[in-house]
Amino acid sequence: MQLSDFNYELPAELIAQHPLANRTDSRLLEVRTDGLNDAQLVDRQFKDILSLVQPRDLLVFNDTKVIPARLHGKKETGGNVELLIERISGEMQAWVQIRASKVPKTGSIVHIHNKAGETFPVEMIGYDGRFYEVRFPENVFSLLERFGELPLPPYIEHQPDGEDAQRYQTVVAKNPGAVAAPTAGLHFDEAILQRIKDLGVNQATVTLHVGAGTFTPVREEDLSKHKMHYEWYSIPNETLEVIQTTKNNGGRVIAVGTTSLRALESQAASGQNSGETNLFITPGYQFKAVDCLLTNFHLPKSTLLMLVSALAGVDNIRAAYQHAISQKYRFFSYGDAMFLCRLENTKL
Repeated sequence: MQLSDFNYELPAELIAQHPLANRTDSRLLEVRTDGLNDAQLVDRQFKDILSLVQPRDLLVFNDTKVIPARLHGKKETGGNVELLIERISGEMQAWVQIRASKVPKTGSIVHIHNKAGETFPVEMIGYDGRFYEVRFPENVFSLLERFGELPLPPYIEHQPDGEDAQRYQTVVAKNPGAVAAPTAGLHFDEAILQRIKDLGVNQATVTLHVGAGTFTPVREEDLSKHKMHYEWYSIPNETLEVIQTTKNNGGRVIAVGTTSLRALESQAASGQNSGETNLFITPGYQFKAVDCLLTNFHLPKSTLLMLVSALAGVDNIRAAYQHAISQKYRFFSYGDAMFLCRLENTKL
């Protein structure tokens, strides 16, 4: 398939700029398919997830925590520089995206500053053709806590505030390292997690640190030429055990978000419980671990739109997105959600 197969026109007013008053207030579009007929699209509220999950099912959440990954500084020549962490590669090193009139050269120093007037130097040490590697003078996480800014996605137009600090994290977030939230998890609060548990639905976690590359547009019309960014993941043994128990008992593995799905499918493909993955899922991919997916609506021409199309069918996703636009669903990180399953595993 070609990149143009995954394009659509989205009115700007449907891009959610702020979260709703409560996490569970969002809408939920259920995409029902049987592999033969056109999808049935059912408009729901997010709380209806309680009727879509079944006893013996398993919900798998990504417990990554968003870090204050945006840094502001100046080059030695005085020009302004913005650094956005792509992924942390060591205690004192990271790969970053850089915004500047002219990117600093390897070996040069960028002086990062904060509103309190403090500064520290970052050394430019490498470039891989897409991202720049930099060296910090001490632990990356500790410096980010003092100097960093919450990295809201580029389509959210306001500066991060106290509301974002709380609502651009999931309630299960505990392992710092992501530079973007696993947004499907933003719809859950503690109360609905308990109600789901009371139904006999199990819950487990994986960790995948979402990189800034998740917002990098696909530029190759021929998708086979696109190279995915790497992201670090880890899956606990107890999660793998409950997945096997779920399958043995006839339950479904439901990934909460595309990041949880990519972690699970990466492990199933490689046999490695942790490591870096650049798994690129496009239509025709044979899913090995995940049966269903709860996800937000994704950007045009994005790898995530290709992923959901692989799961539920290209035509079904096109129809779902056209329906969502006509019904004025809210899109992207602070937007509404979809529930869909693999074509062969859908239960009507």
